[in-house]
Amino acid sequence: MNPDPRPPGSKFRPHNEPVAEVPPHLFGRWRHDPILRVSTFLADIVLPAFSVLMHPRRVAEPDVTRVLRVAAREIVAHDKDVVALTLVAGDGKPLPHWTPGAHLDLLLESGRMREYSLCGDPADADSYRIAVRRIPDGGGGSVEVHETLRVGATVRVKGPRNGMPMAVPGYGSSAGRLRFVAGGIGITPILPMMRAAERLGLDWSMIYTGRSADTIPFLAEVQAFGDKVTIRTDDTHGLPTAADLIGDTPTPTALYACGPPPMLEVLRRGLIGRADVELHYERFSAPPVLDGKPFTVTLAKSGATVQVGAEETALAAILKTDPATPYSCRQGFCGTCRVRVLSGEVEHRDTTLTPDERERGQMLICISRAAGDHLTIDR
Repeated sequence: MNPDPRPPGSKFRPHNEPVAEVPPHLFGRWRHDPILRVSTFLADIVLPAFSVLMHPRRVAEPDVTRVLRVAAREIVAHDKDVVALTLVAGDGKPLPHWTPGAHLDLLLESGRMREYSLCGDPADADSYRIAVRRIPDGGGGSVEVHETLRVGATVRVKGPRNGMPMAVPGYGSSAGRLRFVAGGIGITPILPMMRAAERLGLDWSMIYTGRSADTIPFLAEVQAFGDKVTIRTDDTHGLPTAADLIGDTPTPTALYACGPPPMLEVLRRGLIGRADVELHYERFSAPPVLDGKPFTVTLAKSGATVQVGAEETALAAILKTDPATPYSCRQGFCGTCRVRVLSGEVEHRDTTLTPDERERGQMLICISRAAGDHLTIDR
């Protein structure tokens, strides 16, 4: 006979001894305990509501294509060369969220891909707006947009994605104020930034330049911001100086600029040695080739050999022989002009390709060059 393992007066009970009485049920405890009732209410009502509010908005996957429909079309410059297109989802669903500085890649019927900045309101989840200046002697993309994308037409797009994100003072930027500089069609990425700065109550100013008042788009929208904006045209005021573009900077300033290369070069030179101004910019044309050396490129499929000048990009040289060569940004960003190198060493000047892609022989011909005298590409 086993002795009783329990010490005198102990509440210890062996696990195999039957329970003589049923312990109190938790439900009965909840019914009479106000603290538990309040806690249950918070868990059932407040927490689910909070999770809905904190649910992240849908963000676009940069390489996923979708079909958008042209819902509206508006001429937004007096010279009639700039058209604004309002694009909506073909299925009527809300569009992925975007931030000021973002752009869309338009995949046109001709096979061209072109990038256009979003110039609408990021708070509008139902539509995107882009603006395109017609350039008759350009690469053909702007002419195709003007002639084919009428109201009701559809177009495939990728994005949005952002190559010039806006950092808000106090939240990602040490600057105390913002300065915006736009030249002509360069207003498109700047407009959403101005709206964001105004909504957030930030200290900001802006200068808008162009050849004449007839050539600059969205003039009325820009003028609606009042005395925070200076509009300056070359035909009336002459070409702006760096001091005109930079303006007064009594406190550390973040400067966002978009426009033609000469304007950006004036800004760059004017800011040399200025530690109180941080410059963010986007250009709509290819950057100049620096420290380039001439080389040749052989197109393997046709056997043609192309001479590339010291101040010329491989893309520009190849387009003279093969006008159908795909390209878009001409700045080593979008990846449209990617080719495979069959022989020769590449001097990579982009920041887009991964080390693995470079090891596999890929190259962006809009910006990268031959490290030696010759390349052969699979084109």
